[in-house]
Amino acid sequence: MLDSITYSLPKAFSPMFWSQLFIPTLREVPADAEVASHRLLLRAGYIRPLGAGIYNYLFLAQRSMAKIMKIIREEMEAIGAQEFHLAALNPAELWQESGRWTGMGQNMFRLKDRFNRDFCLAMTHEEVMTSIARGELRSYKQLPQIWYQIQTKFRDEPRPKSGLLRVRQFFMKDSYSFDINAAGLDASYEKHRLAYCKIFERCGIEYVVVDADSGAMGGSASQEFMVATEAGEDFVVVCKETGYAANLEKAVSRPVPPGAPDVQEALEPIEIHTPNQKSIDEVAAFLGLPSTSLIKSFVVIADFGNKQKPILALLRGNHQLSETKFNAVVGCKEFRAATPDEIRELFGADPGSLGPVGVKTMPIYADLALEGRMNMVAGANKDDYHLGNVTPGEDFTAKYADIRQVEVGDTELTTGAPLAIVKTMEIGHIFKLGYKYSNSMGLDVLNEDGKEVKVIMGSYGIGVERVLCGAVELYNDADGISMPAAIAPFEVVVTPVNLSDESQKQAAFDLYAQLKGAGLDVLLDDRDERPGVKFKDADLIGIPWRITIGKKLAQGIVEVVERRGKTLTEVPLLEVAAWIQTRLR
Repeated sequence: MLDSITYSLPKAFSPMFWSQLFIPTLREVPADAEVASHRLLLRAGYIRPLGAGIYNYLFLAQRSMAKIMKIIREEMEAIGAQEFHLAALNPAELWQESGRWTGMGQNMFRLKDRFNRDFCLAMTHEEVMTSIARGELRSYKQLPQIWYQIQTKFRDEPRPKSGLLRVRQFFMKDSYSFDINAAGLDASYEKHRLAYCKIFERCGIEYVVVDADSGAMGGSASQEFMVATEAGEDFVVVCKETGYAANLEKAVSRPVPPGAPDVQEALEPIEIHTPNQKSIDEVAAFLGLPSTSLIKSFVVIADFGNKQKPILALLRGNHQLSETKFNAVVGCKEFRAATPDEIRELFGADPGSLGPVGVKTMPIYADLALEGRMNMVAGANKDDYHLGNVTPGEDFTAKYADIRQVEVGDTELTTGAPLAIVKTMEIGHIFKLGYKYSNSMGLDVLNEDGKEVKVIMGSYGIGVERVLCGAVELYNDADGISMPAAIAPFEVVVTPVNLSDESQKQAAFDLYAQLKGAGLDVLLDDRDERPGVKFKDADLIGIPWRITIGKKLAQGIVEVVERRGKTLTEVPLLEVAAWIQTRLR
């Protein structure tokens, strides 16, 4: 390693010599690592597990996370946002006011203090921000406001997995907008959308913005920022021709045409004996028909708060129910599948033989793909029997709505352009909360006329670890991570091949000091290791540029290797600092 006495730095510099740093790289692939980001962040010495879904972030991870947070702060401040730091330990009363104390279910960490008072570890901070706003904001003249924080959040995941992608403790940047009216909210929302685009672009992340469901956050409109990766748990529908993009649960499409044309004449329903044929595929095969000629029936029990009601949902045989769309159409709080006993009581038949004909005791919702169809097959509400020649609108009455998921082969709704379904992970989500928290927690101000009005809110989140993981998932190869320069723990590593060669050692130190002085984030690999070990470690941890000082130093030449693509360029030693700066900046 370099002698710290012989090779001393100016006091303004903090030495980043590999021999003095804690970078515990692993040669073996961890057995329990499921996805690329989990595997590589462990191998590269960024993280170490402490428990299920709980990780310690080591030196390299902390440097990358700090850079991500710096970019976030700069772009949030550019739209006038003000940074707070809020308590992670919240009294239950706040969450009870909003109705989410019970609504969050078992995902919320709950605890009691020594006086037996209820508290929780915050999963998000809408309640806390609203409580501050209602205590301080009095007039429309104080609006708009945008407040944000970067804070530790907690979620009691039932099945933590995939490294930092599904954890119990994580960093979240969340911001909240407060406006006097909907036009103000639209402006705050658009500011955040553009800021998020800049954040992810500066982080070097390829992403897509999709229409999404607000879920437990509430509100009217929301969009997700997604990274395409097989490590993800969401599916997104995209159209390359039109730019359409939406979460699978929210997406709309033109369905694939039925596999066989309907018989175009008025026929009376007839019973068909279908012994032991329960599933759509079994009945279709038994009758020699495509599944598109069958009507699929779902019986659900919908919760409307003070009452539970059975509902029959109908789909084309090859389609799947979108719970999000169905919930929105029906207007219930939530719903569940009916039990076999409930189905038997309601229909007089077991699951597998259910259909809409003759059903009068519950509302029927049919997907739009069934509208206009003729002479289809549906359950007869009689065990081991189905009905043929069932025509929607004639043999039963239903409310028609889009309640299905998009499937492979569907096309864009208005243009007919092809759609693709892509597996993704979420890195950011923005919401128009509306008046959800203002109403439940009493956030009012005086308007221009001196009348009390509710403040309208927005909520905007970024998962900091997910940005890091997204970069690793997108940019890796067999040798390790290829981190974007903006969020890499170091931008460049200076690697002398032979430390016993005094000229190489001196040149490496001088270049390190020169790059430091130019404002670059540089690491000097001063370890007494074989060159191959140094090169492999630099590739593994994802440093974008490696400057190798070797035998060609005698000619005034060094080798510069770009991590992504492994391209090698010979550059004069005296020009290399400017050469690197040009490519980084």
